[in-house]
Amino acid sequence: MFYYEFLFIRASLFYLLYAAVLGFLFYLEPAWTGYLRSSHVHAGLVGFMANMVFGVAYWMMPRPGQLKQPGLELATLLTLNGGLLLRLLCEPFYLAHPAPALHDALVLSALLQLGGVAIFVYAMQQRVVTNQMLWKLRKLREAREKHGDTKES
Repeated sequence: MFYYEFLFIRASLFYLLYAAVLGFLFYLEPAWTGYLRSSHVHAGLVGFMANMVFGVAYWMMPRPGQLKQPGLELATLLTLNGGLLLRLLCEPFYLAHPAPALHDALVLSALLQLGGVAIFVYAMQQRVVTNQMLWKLRKLREAREKHGDTKES
């Protein structure tokens, strides 16, 4: 497992714990539920599930040719988690006391999270290939090797 995949998994576990703590707080102080419910759900779905899926996908799907994309992995990690952390910090305050600055921060957080998902989709579409594409890549490689052999003669 490479470093960024490791960070995705670690972030995923952090958000799982965070979502569980928020769920526990709902029982201790039911009045907080209205302010923290969305953060609880978002931490569980985006924080835990998306980070886990993205980390495992980047780790287990390096095809074709063991393709690694550390720049895209880092960009996905930073935008997704930056947007999520911004949301988790700002949303409870916005629900308690709506303010234009908090609204703008929530819009930015949504754009960052969307950007992280878009980067992930772009990276995965380069990695996921059909059998037909693999055969085509194999034929191209064999043609290059054959062409290289004829040049050396």
